[in-house]
Amino acid sequence: MRSAVIGGGSWGTALARVLCDKGPVTLWARSKEVVEGINRDHKNPRYQSEIELPAHLSATNTLAEALDGAELVCVVVPSHAMRSVMGEAAEHLTPGVPIVSASKGIENQTLKTMEEVLTDVLPRALWADLAYLSGPSFARETLLEMATAVTIAARFMPVAEAVQEAFSTAYFRCYTTEDVTGVELGGALKNVVAIASGVAHGLGLGHNSRAGLLTRGLAEISRLAVARGANPLTLSGLAGMGDLVLTCTGSLSRNRSVGVKLGQGETLDEILAGMNQVAEGVRTARSAYNLARREGVEMPITTEVYRVLYEGKSPAKGVADLMGRDLKRERT
Repeated sequence: MRSAVIGGGSWGTALARVLCDKGPVTLWARSKEVVEGINRDHKNPRYQSEIELPAHLSATNTLAEALDGAELVCVVVPSHAMRSVMGEAAEHLTPGVPIVSASKGIENQTLKTMEEVLTDVLPRALWADLAYLSGPSFARETLLEMATAVTIAARFMPVAEAVQEAFSTAYFRCYTTEDVTGVELGGALKNVVAIASGVAHGLGLGHNSRAGLLTRGLAEISRLAVARGANPLTLSGLAGMGDLVLTCTGSLSRNRSVGVKLGQGETLDEILAGMNQVAEGVRTARSAYNLARREGVEMPITTEVYRVLYEGKSPAKGVADLMGRDLKRERT
């Protein structure tokens, strides 16, 4: 099987590595440095640069070249770039070839998920080919072939099963579901809670605080997802609880790292200036806050993260306001 991966960041490189177990892969990246490094040295010079990549992974700066003859397309660009990149790629895509989005986020301007963005920019003939990959999966550990489990969601189960087969290896196990909404929102919203978890750590709070944040974070993610039509059981699975636990507790989490630095007193501008990768939760906090307000769903943790990021609220005051909210029943 010949695959194309659109996006040359850490996660795009990791998924390209997985697909190399099934055949040759062409990776598209904007960066000439990344393309030249992969083709010349079999390493991504920007991300996880010490890890050697398979010889049959090649790279290009040209979308048409990457997509030519592909039997599977995996899209791993930052969520804010999905509309422009896939709009440009649309003319090079072939009906019947699975298109797998592994990007996690909600568009700021439109409050649309990646599925909604893709159905905006792709012709209707391609909609049935869309699938979504999400779950607890750090890129570095995937590149090192550490055992990982993810979920593949698609509106049409034959597409999900074809993608499941394509990605499954001895170290990368895939499950399937038809609940695209639950998988997409679980994957996007957990990044916001991960920032909150990092803030708690940066403030010197303990395990009790983190456990409470994860549990109540999952509750508000589930509320919004269910309001949008998701199956609540999806949020207790890999794309919900699994990804939430990983991103909120793992030292490799970019979103948690942003929160830690906020809790330690750094400003958002200072933090972002020192990063060479995207922390999706920063943008998603704005989208999630506005989406929750539009849907009439209470999301107090998301609200406090938004206010810390965009309204200058102090992290300590955010925690105090969360703890001082009106008392209520747990399952409401």
